[in-house]
Amino acid sequence: MYWRDPDKQRSAVRDGWCRAGDFVTLDEDGYVWFLSREDDLIKSSGYRIGPEEIEEALAKHAAVADVGVIGVADTVRGQNTRAYVVLKPGVTASEALGQKLIEFCRDKIAVYKLPREIEFVESLPRAPGPAGPGTGKLLRRVLREKLKA
Repeated sequence: MYWRDPDKQRSAVRDGWCRAGDFVTLDEDGYVWFLSREDDLIKSSGYRIGPEEIEEALAKHAAVADVGVIGVADTVRGQNTRAYVVLKPGVTASEALGQKLIEFCRDKIAVYKLPREIEFVESLPRAPGPAGPGTGKLLRRVLREKLKA
């Protein structure tokens, strides 16, 4: 599982079971639903928030071309939800639009999951996608590393 990382391999496998680091829920019919990677969870005011649900809500807005959400440090909540938003061509970024995006999410996700911050960006870091090798998935660790820089 973890090439050249025996310590991580030992910690991931317990009693013959692989602990993949995924956060899931089990519904009443016995189906397992993926929520988020454990290391991507945002811990805010005692809640565990999967960024994918926020991204899905924001992506439905007509002005949004792409979106990525991470947790950022907050002295009161532990973490705040910050959305990095790429706008469609012809749409102008503004504080008012940021507020409209937050309001747009109100009837789509729980209040405690609403993005607290919106930052408009030109592009998001993604693994090489369909045109080449890779998945095209959002590289959240790169967004988190940008905060540290």
